[in-house]
Amino acid sequence: MSVDLNKVRNIGISAHIDSGKTTLTERILFYTDRIHAIHDVRGKDGVGAKMDSMELERERGITIQSAATFCNWKGNDINIIDTPGHVDFTIEVERALRVLDGAVLVLCSVGGVQSQSITVNRQMTRYKVPRIAFINKCDRTGANPERVTAQLREKLALNAHMVQVPIGLENDLVGVVDLITMKALYFDGDNGEIVREDVIPADLQVKCAEKREELLEAVSMFSDELMEVMLEEGEINPALIHAAVRKGTLALEFTAVFVGSAYKNKAVQPMLDGVNAYLPCPTDVENMALDLDNEEKEFKVTNDPADPLIMLAFKLEDGRYGQLTYVRTYQGKVTKGDTIVNSRTGKKVKVGRLCRMHSDEMEDIDGCGSGDIVALFGIDCASGDTFTTGEISCSMSSMHIPEPVISLAIIPVDNKAQINMSKALNRFTKEDPTFRTFVDHETSETIISGMGELHLEVYVERMKREYNAEVTVGAPQVAYRETITARAEFNYTHKKQTGGSGQFGRVAGYMEPYEEGEYEFVDAIVGGVIPREFISSCDKGFQKSLVKGSLCGSAVTGVRCVINDGSYHTVDSSDVAFQLAAIGAFKEGYMKAKPVIMEPIMKVSVEGPTEFQGSIMGSINQRRGMIIGTMEEGNYTVVEADVPLSEMFGYSTILRSLTQGKAEFTMEFSAFRQVPKGVNDELIKKYQAEKKNG
Repeated sequence: MSVDLNKVRNIGISAHIDSGKTTLTERILFYTDRIHAIHDVRGKDGVGAKMDSMELERERGITIQSAATFCNWKGNDINIIDTPGHVDFTIEVERALRVLDGAVLVLCSVGGVQSQSITVNRQMTRYKVPRIAFINKCDRTGANPERVTAQLREKLALNAHMVQVPIGLENDLVGVVDLITMKALYFDGDNGEIVREDVIPADLQVKCAEKREELLEAVSMFSDELMEVMLEEGEINPALIHAAVRKGTLALEFTAVFVGSAYKNKAVQPMLDGVNAYLPCPTDVENMALDLDNEEKEFKVTNDPADPLIMLAFKLEDGRYGQLTYVRTYQGKVTKGDTIVNSRTGKKVKVGRLCRMHSDEMEDIDGCGSGDIVALFGIDCASGDTFTTGEISCSMSSMHIPEPVISLAIIPVDNKAQINMSKALNRFTKEDPTFRTFVDHETSETIISGMGELHLEVYVERMKREYNAEVTVGAPQVAYRETITARAEFNYTHKKQTGGSGQFGRVAGYMEPYEEGEYEFVDAIVGGVIPREFISSCDKGFQKSLVKGSLCGSAVTGVRCVINDGSYHTVDSSDVAFQLAAIGAFKEGYMKAKPVIMEPIMKVSVEGPTEFQGSIMGSINQRRGMIIGTMEEGNYTVVEADVPLSEMFGYSTILRSLTQGKAEFTMEFSAFRQVPKGVNDELIKKYQAEKKNG
């Protein structure tokens, strides 16, 4: 149990895919003596990186699930979460950043700021996470950390400055110069474990003096004392610079840039020193909770172990021994055998087993305190639940969960596969809020929805491997939306007489486009023409109508429904009657409101050799893509475009054949946009045919 919170760091390693996050984490664990041998990420040595414990991760060489571990560096306890870089697994990054105090943004010295770097940075900003940057792969051909630092300023609007200068680049990378202490650092030994200080090489002295001047000018804004010493041109104590950098980092107004190569074991230890020196401890971060007892007022979480427990469950995993719940303790402490209360359900649960996670390994502990990230066993809860000791009833704010954009139909091959598939789907939907599943009542098919082709592909593969559930996969389906483009009035009477009391309700008003959100209900009834108790029934009826539109059977969004007139019957009016009246009114007004179909547009970034630029742009144009910009970086071209998701299926195969396998692409959801008329008519025709065929 950590006692001194000033010596605790909770950090995440985040970046664009293939920037070297897992390799960097592997080196951190090696230098902090958590592991005693370094293994390859792609598992070529038969072992694979420690943080990629899933067989699929080692085969593909990518991180699929975020993994937690802990280590100690120079007296500081560091909890680390290694997150995936692929946009399909963005929820793993969201929930990690929700509970972390600081982060390391890893960038490739050749690729620079890529599409997913922008997304990750946006997520860090959303959760107000202070960060340092590590420009990795400085040993690669075309490495240019200065260009990447400039991109951090231009593309991410970060006040980023290098605190190190590399000694040599590409094959000549041998070490780094620390601009704060003005010493050269070399990394000797078989795995770079011996850090040797030396004087700065003569050919770098002028450059380092200039870079240091730039750095001091930027950080002096955060320290009056440092500015005073600079004006007096006195000797600057490195401790003053460290304090100024830390102050700027915690205020989210400065980003220290470290350089090195994790794969070649160069400059990982100074980056760890930067984690200790600049990233926040739990008491530096202001966390707010909602007091459920006191009219949902916000209050500041104290981080004090003596105060009542506040703990957030941020990730669930169904393991060999039941549900494993990852939790972050914000204040108070919990020990084995304690009884804790789930604020959402009010249920009391006993803490049977507490563990520190080291990827897929568990280390049993007796208790944990404020600032700790640990795991609990056998506790039934949902992701985002808050636990307390019952003295207070509060809730920590939840995380942002993006909506799924792609769906697949999965069909089990036999009854055994059906049972195993159900078990797998129950587990996956509980673990991953961006993975949804439902049964289409018209076709009786099981539909799974997620963030992209790879996301769903991984879950189908896991079903087969982990649950022995053989399934066949239908064609991918796009999550279209319907919306209206004009105002339309409705005046609908629902009347049914079946002997005895019947059903009666009249609803009148209008619907119009609503750009601020998905749906708004406005009650403009005066004079009690619809009694108060039936107003909510009208709202329910309208909401039921939004589930399935009339054009292509997709959800309806962006609608404001206003009711301003109606009538009721003292005997025949009821909740059900007014719900049915609202459903009828919606149908009546909907087709008059000029409905259209909206499709998800993806932000696509294609990177490949410049010689294939024409082919890449041609392939995007063929897919109804709109090219936003191109950027040339050495022999590489980056093409950024907005492309409809429906046109992106199978693109990876086509891109490989066009570019001899040398280009790659990433995509993430951007917005919903109206489909062209031809596509609109085709979708309506297809839906009508499906309805006709039952």
